[in-house]
Amino acid sequence: MNIKLDNNNYLQKIRNFIFEFEKNKDNPFILEFGVRQGRSTKMFLEICERNNGSLISIDIDDYANLFNDKNWTFIQCRDDNKVKISPFLKKSIDIILIDSFHDPYHVLKIINLYWENLTIGGSMYIDDISWLPYIKNSWRDHKYSENINFDTFQMLLNLLNSNKDNFNLEFNFQDSGMARLIKLKDNILEKPKKIIRRKNLIKIILNKLRG
Repeated sequence: MNIKLDNNNYLQKIRNFIFEFEKNKDNPFILEFGVRQGRSTKMFLEICERNNGSLISIDIDDYANLFNDKNWTFIQCRDDNKVKISPFLKKSIDIILIDSFHDPYHVLKIINLYWENLTIGGSMYIDDISWLPYIKNSWRDHKYSENINFDTFQMLLNLLNSNKDNFNLEFNFQDSGMARLIKLKDNILEKPKKIIRRKNLIKIILNKLRG
């Protein structure tokens, strides 16, 4: 099973940012939220085939017949239905991809739900963090996607701001972008702490004085 690179921006993104980083991980246990056309699923199954891994994919739509692979388990349910998903998580997870409902509050909920299952040194990927393709007059000009992707990007920075010792954060801005969180410690994540830029401090002080 080989992924052929073509002009598909999403395929190139996941190949460059996920596959090249994870392709040599031994015996990976992978959890994927969001299947759709099965592009990331196919990539993960290639990693599993190369390195004796296993993949669990979650989606609210039925994609059970999309692949026939001994390394694959499909569960049809919501990504936040951990009661249904937990029995399948019999060991620590090495790779998690969140590519389901693209809303910053929901993404944060899923991060917190499954963080405890991610192994130290494991990777959690968040799709759609770049608003640049969606800004006015850009090639995907779309106001809602611009705002929701920017909010997700900002949420991840705020989460890092309160968890600098708990994970490393990396961004890729190809296509609609993707983030990678690498777990450093087995701690419960602190709530995101809003980053206040120093250029706003005078305004904040003045507002306090006006009281």
